[in-house]
Amino acid sequence: MPAEFPDFRLGDVLATSFTGTLSERHGNAVERIPTPHRLVDWLTVSGLAVPSCTPAQLDLARELRESIHAAATARALQEPLPAPAVQVINDRSAQGRAAAVLTPEGERRWLLGSASCVADALGVIAADAISVIAGARDGRLALCASPTCRAAFFDTSRSRTRKWCDMNICGNRQKKARFNAGQRKNSRGPR
Repeated sequence: MPAEFPDFRLGDVLATSFTGTLSERHGNAVERIPTPHRLVDWLTVSGLAVPSCTPAQLDLARELRESIHAAATARALQEPLPAPAVQVINDRSAQGRAAAVLTPEGERRWLLGSASCVADALGVIAADAISVIAGARDGRLALCASPTCRAAFFDTSRSRTRKWCDMNICGNRQKKARFNAGQRKNSRGPR
């Protein structure tokens, strides 16, 4: 993938990984799918390979991403789900025509239709979001504790107390900030 684009932040849950294509929402936002080709790249690494994407399809994908983020955030905060976000998620789910297939290795793969691959891929993502937001999976939706990130993530840890969307990024950043603040405080000495 071209070096001019930021790396993808991939997780185990398709829907929340998709919302991670826009990170640092409350800081200097990082758009990880700025072009249709970049959406094709993300779909490929997520097991939903499509041959191409138009600017209009990228707009639909971003609308779905933001709708999933809004609904997941509301669920994590135990607030009512925003009706417009629910409508977009439901519409994308209904428009997709992908089929789950079992590989000889016992893994699930998605078979996308040939006519409208991007719509099918978005349908898979929307269906995944529905299962996560509806509580049909074992885990809980949470928001990253980083004040600049606040990404929705699906916590499947045993205790369900995970704080960061990604410990290697947001968690380490926060730990480093606390360490540096402590160093500055200690360098001033007692007053």
